[in-house]
Amino acid sequence: MIRKFLIERISWVSLIVLLQLLALILAYLDSSLSIDSMFYYVFLSLVISSLFVVIRYFKETSFFKELDLRDSTTDITSLPEPNSPFESFIYNEITSLIEQLEKDSSTNRLLLEQEKDEMLSWIHEVKTPLTALKLIIDRTEDHQLKSELMHEWLRIYYLLDQQLHKKRIPFIENDLFIENVELESILYSEIHMLRSWCLKKGIGFDVELSSTHVLTDVKWLSFILRQILTNAVKYSEEGSEITIQSAVQKGQTILNVTDNGRGIDPRDVPRIFDKGFTSINKHQDQHATGMGLYLAKKAAIPLGIHISVWSTVGRGTTFTLTFSKENRFLQIQGE
Repeated sequence: MIRKFLIERISWVSLIVLLQLLALILAYLDSSLSIDSMFYYVFLSLVISSLFVVIRYFKETSFFKELDLRDSTTDITSLPEPNSPFESFIYNEITSLIEQLEKDSSTNRLLLEQEKDEMLSWIHEVKTPLTALKLIIDRTEDHQLKSELMHEWLRIYYLLDQQLHKKRIPFIENDLFIENVELESILYSEIHMLRSWCLKKGIGFDVELSSTHVLTDVKWLSFILRQILTNAVKYSEEGSEITIQSAVQKGQTILNVTDNGRGIDPRDVPRIFDKGFTSINKHQDQHATGMGLYLAKKAAIPLGIHISVWSTVGRGTTFTLTFSKENRFLQIQGE
């Protein structure tokens, strides 16, 4: 702060030094002036000027020191009180800017909330004709046409479901209900939704659950499994099998979902959970949105679920869900 102060006041210091040099030059040129008296005058002037600079340093920098130590926040009450007209000017400029930012932020939050509500309302409204469409498809007697229609219906349903949960994820903490959940019922419910797609591709499921229950939120766990199972069916070869296994390791439930599909390129593995990322593999699906696994990862964090992936190109992929130890959620429920 001292260095900054001196740099800011360099013109003042230079002026003081210049005036003292001017006095010495005049004493040298004018014989009527005593050179010793002028040296004494210059000495006193420098002492007084130095004291003045020191006093001004402590007085003028206290406000800026407090600003420098202040946390980055929009709390106006944390601003130091001004002690001069110039500091008052800075104080007023900062407070007016913060107040404007707070006002804009409040307006933007309100607009975003309205947009979210409108989007959620629209999604729920669309689900009504979508349900009616499924009933019509179920009555279709042409099995080939029925299979194709169900496949397209599923695509629409899952895209809407992704949008619904995408809007809810920022507020997921307010939407959690932790309870003892049966894995088998959730898995079979999600597999049943994929039935027509699996029949079309000839894909089967082998489910072996050594650990049958976990403490989690059933709605959000269903969403996570939906993204992983959809991904597994999508990239599995026709006539292959998807294996789902659970076990307990070190007090934690582990759930593995393994497909025998094309696998994931090693260059892609670190990025598959990135927003909007789609595989650079030459066989990539042109309709991929790159949102499913990203949203699954985002939803898993507040649930305390760690998602990892292991894959070999041409042999398949395994997604592993590692659930938190039960005592973590028991502590949360007890609070």
